[in-house]
Amino acid sequence: MKVALRLIFSLIAIVAIVAFSFSAWQAQQEELRLKNDLERRASIIAESLTMSVEPLLLMDETNYLQRIVDKFSNRERLVGIAVHDIRGTLIIASTDLQSLLRDSPKILASNIQEVERMNAQQGEFINLDNQNLHAYSVPLLNNEKATHVLTLFHDASYIQERVHRIWVNSFWRAGTQALLIAIVTAFLVYLNIMTPIRKTTEWIKKVRKGETSEKFDPQGQQLLGPLAKEITRMAKSLEMARLSAEEEARLRHTTDSRWTPERLKEFVRERLQGKPLFVVSNREPYMHIRKGKEIECIVPASGLVTAIEPVLKACGGTWIAQGSGSADRDTVDKDDKLKVPPEEPQYVLKRIWVDKKLEDGFYSGFSNEGLWPLCHIAHTRPIFREEDWAAYKTVNQKFATAALKELEGISEPNVLIQDYHFALIPEMIKSKRPDARVALFWHIPWPNPESFGICPWQREILQGMLGADIIGFHTQFHCNNFIESVDRFLESRIDYEHFTVNREGHTTWIKPFPISIDFNSSNDGSSEIKETKENLLKKYNIQSDYIGVGVDRLDYTKGIIERFRAVEHFLEKNPKYVGKFTFVELGAPSRTMIPKYKEFIDEVTQVTEEINGRFRTKNWQPILLLMKHHSHAEILPFYKFADVCLVTSLHDGMNLVAKEYISAKDNERGVLILSQFTGASRELTDAFIINPYDIGQTAEAIKQALELPLFEQEERMRRMRQRLQDHNIYRWASELVKELAQVRLENQKGGSGGMI
Repeated sequence: MKVALRLIFSLIAIVAIVAFSFSAWQAQQEELRLKNDLERRASIIAESLTMSVEPLLLMDETNYLQRIVDKFSNRERLVGIAVHDIRGTLIIASTDLQSLLRDSPKILASNIQEVERMNAQQGEFINLDNQNLHAYSVPLLNNEKATHVLTLFHDASYIQERVHRIWVNSFWRAGTQALLIAIVTAFLVYLNIMTPIRKTTEWIKKVRKGETSEKFDPQGQQLLGPLAKEITRMAKSLEMARLSAEEEARLRHTTDSRWTPERLKEFVRERLQGKPLFVVSNREPYMHIRKGKEIECIVPASGLVTAIEPVLKACGGTWIAQGSGSADRDTVDKDDKLKVPPEEPQYVLKRIWVDKKLEDGFYSGFSNEGLWPLCHIAHTRPIFREEDWAAYKTVNQKFATAALKELEGISEPNVLIQDYHFALIPEMIKSKRPDARVALFWHIPWPNPESFGICPWQREILQGMLGADIIGFHTQFHCNNFIESVDRFLESRIDYEHFTVNREGHTTWIKPFPISIDFNSSNDGSSEIKETKENLLKKYNIQSDYIGVGVDRLDYTKGIIERFRAVEHFLEKNPKYVGKFTFVELGAPSRTMIPKYKEFIDEVTQVTEEINGRFRTKNWQPILLLMKHHSHAEILPFYKFADVCLVTSLHDGMNLVAKEYISAKDNERGVLILSQFTGASRELTDAFIINPYDIGQTAEAIKQALELPLFEQEERMRRMRQRLQDHNIYRWASELVKELAQVRLENQKGGSGGMI
């Protein structure tokens, strides 16, 4: 309250000072204007009277002169007129002034002397019988010589009255403003500062006592600004620490092996013995973009970021990635580095700059027109160009050089390389730093040897990858394909029992690491669902009893066309669901600079319009295509309320959408329809597993899912949720770090290598 009073008094003082200064200036200007105006009017009257008075003085017409003087008195504040000779002797005056001027003969002495000396008009303000008057004197001439002085007396009291009125009005205006400011300020302080602070205090107190986990939405954030955000983060950290401690205590009590962020942190510190980790990926964990004059830091939607960042937060280190944000260059230091996360820096982000021409060949060309369709076997012809391969090698070398520079001075560093963009980096690093422990995780499928043989540079890619000590895939099936590809195309010694490849004295371990999600991220209260199932589609003018959902990048490997055709077939075979079932596709445009992706987006749009044209009614349509990048908060309501989720990838590494859908289903109702060609189908066996190419089978699975009894839905969902709780992202990260830490390094002269 003291702060509020100080604020109010300060504002009142400022208003008073401003009002006083402005009033003083206004009064001064008004007084000067009125005086100038009075003198101007006096000058005009004096000039007109001079023409009449001068001849009468020469003729000594005193009586007539008296009548003229009296006639002009008491007009427009003109009190009277007087005529003196040059020595100051009163000759004639208005009747009301005669006695006053005779009693004060010297009152105009200075004015008359100045008129005689300058032979010019002269005005001054005088006090005559307690009256404020303005005396304006002009010379009367005889033969071009001043012999008399004509003086006009104006009432000047109105000038002070006007100035006084200005001060009074300013006082009341300032007082009213101060009162209103005090009232409004007190109200705003209470509403936008005191109330949010009180609510924040109560919320933090509840969190400290463990009484609530509800979402905190600080009111008045516009006034509190960063303070409110920082309080939110601090209170959230306190709550998460408490929940983590409770979880750890419960796990110790039940001898459970569930992994948590805190457990991962301790595990990483112990296994890496305090040494930093170096991550190399094409995607950066934080991107800075320019919005008008402001710079905003965002987290790109990426399962890779979700998976890797907890490890770096635990052990520190450096994440080397391509800078792709419009303001990325403006936020790094001279070494192209910055500390992240912004609110609580725990590791370093090193940005690499790749020019447009190189990026087109490296990313759009070889990576996504060559390796991507090659590995996914999605019946899209891979395109391999010599110039794209050259760009791919150049960018890989650029990243490897940057990584090696970061490794300088660090003994036995740990390096984790991400995905198909950097198949050549492991060998580039290992050849320069044999003491480094290097792991490569391949986030997409690995094809069979026949398919992989299409690539003109299959040997170079395999040699580059085998520079790593560990190569990780999502499934054992992908590991098998990789080993067989090595056996087909390279001279090496393969141990099928331990799944190792020994080439030129270096051993590489090939292992499955099925990636997962942070199971609790959809249930931590950070994304409050304000909508209902009934209102979810109302904004699109759709009324539907049942909702299906798909969440994908608009990529030809995701089976989106096949999925839509299955919905069409389902409605054909089950007309009772026409008008009752709507499938919502949340599709994010991707790689639109590649012609195949542009064609695919056009095809998706065309098929959607065709199917909707067949079945659409006034307030319903079978397919709702929402084509944009959706945030987690936008996707979550669809996960929550969808009766069925379709994941129909034609080929996929893992597919985390399936796991995100299950995580969001805290009511344990809903059915997952899952492609047999996803890595997730090996784990989530309680989903309806389908062949996405079989349109009839997928349509039948939709019907069975919608008609599955609730108790069976809940039983299936409960088992899958339990699986995800036990095999979460922190467990995935711990297994990868554990294997990396167990690598036995070869000595400088070569050796067998292997695991400790």
